[in-house]
Amino acid sequence: MIRVLLADDQALVRGAMAALLDMEADLRVVAEVGRGDEVLAAVREHQVQVALLDVEMPGLDGIAAARQVRREVPQCRVLMVTTFGRAGYLRQAMAAGAGGFVVKDTPARQLADAVRRVHEGLRVVDPALAAQSLALGDSPLTERETQVLRAAREGGTVADVARELSLSEGTVRNHLSSAIGKTGARTRAEAVRLADDNGWLLKL
Repeated sequence: MIRVLLADDQALVRGAMAALLDMEADLRVVAEVGRGDEVLAAVREHQVQVALLDVEMPGLDGIAAARQVRREVPQCRVLMVTTFGRAGYLRQAMAAGAGGFVVKDTPARQLADAVRRVHEGLRVVDPALAAQSLALGDSPLTERETQVLRAAREGGTVADVARELSLSEGTVRNHLSSAIGKTGARTRAEAVRLADDNGWLLKL
């Protein structure tokens, strides 16, 4: 019996996935959490063997939670199961030690098989995402450009971003301009969207 944890901030999604996985004779959902910062404690308490993590959760994102689990409880495997099928997220999840990355509309039988394969120490990756990730490459943004885009994602003005990061407004404009050029965007908002879609704005 493989002991499974589900981490997703949408209760309906967790419930549906739990119902599907519990129909499998060799899988048992032993814990469900709605926040990334609750994952590690639940893994330890319930002796979880495979943790299914969403990427975007309150408290701690799934990729940071995956890194935490793999560092603190290395015998627990991690499978990312997310709505956000983004190549950048895939690359970061693999770097964090996840054993697999699939999207939430994966058929139930395939999802159950992915859990089994990850439990065995195999890699399971959505093939379309894998191809996209290889084509995408690493983030072209510098650390400061990434910080500026993260701050700009909240919709604040240049002055707001400058205040938040303790930079001058001129410096913020320069970083935004550089980031717009590197992402091939036309506007600040488009640069934020493109970087976010590629998973470049997640905190590592």
